[in-house]
Amino acid sequence: MTDLFEGVTLIVNNRDRDQLDTPQQLENKVRNKLVLLYFGSRECPKCQEFTPVLQEFTNQLLDEFYVERAAQLVPVYVSQDQTEEKEQQYLRTLHKKWLYLPFQDRKLQKMYNINIIPSIIVLKPNGDLITRNGVAEISTLGVGCFKNWWEASEIIDRNFLLAEDFEDWTWKSMTDPLRQLKYKIKKTGEEKVHEID
Repeated sequence: MTDLFEGVTLIVNNRDRDQLDTPQQLENKVRNKLVLLYFGSRECPKCQEFTPVLQEFTNQLLDEFYVERAAQLVPVYVSQDQTEEKEQQYLRTLHKKWLYLPFQDRKLQKMYNINIIPSIIVLKPNGDLITRNGVAEISTLGVGCFKNWWEASEIIDRNFLLAEDFEDWTWKSMTDPLRQLKYKIKKTGEEKVHEID
C-alpha cells in the first residue's frame, strides 16, 4: 500500500497538520487496514449533500464516543477544491482521524480515473480494489458496508487470536506477550495446550 502513496506526503487532519512523509510512517498508518479514498469538494452540491452521511459513517467507525476500538479504516480526502482555503474549510467538517493529500495533488485522481465527485474508492491493505462504488454503499447501507468491505479484504483481525495462531508467531507489539499470558498458551513438545480458567 505504501507504493500507492510513494513520493506523496499525507497530512493528518489535526491542528498541527502532522505530516506522514516517510515510508515507515505510512506503513505504520496503513498496515492491516482498509484505505478509503474520498474524492470530493466543498463547492460541489452533491458533495455537500453527502457530507453529513459521510460524517456519521466515519464517526461511528472511528470516534471513541461511538466505539471502544476504532475500525481498521484509514480515510483519505483527495481534494478536488479550487482553492486551498476551500479545502481547509471542508476538512474542518471531517473527523480528526482523516488524512489528506497536499492541495492539488492529482496523482490518485488520474490513477483511478475519477471524473465524477463525490467518489469513494476502498482498497485492501495491499492496494487491491474492493469497491469503486463507496458513495452508494455508504448512502444505502451505512456502517454495515464496512463489514462487507472487511470480509472482502480477507484481513485477519489480530486482536482476537486463537491458540493455534500463536505458532511461529512473530511478536508485533509490546502487548502480544501479555495476550499470550492472558490466554495461558504453553508449548509442550510438538503440541500446544490452551488452558481455560
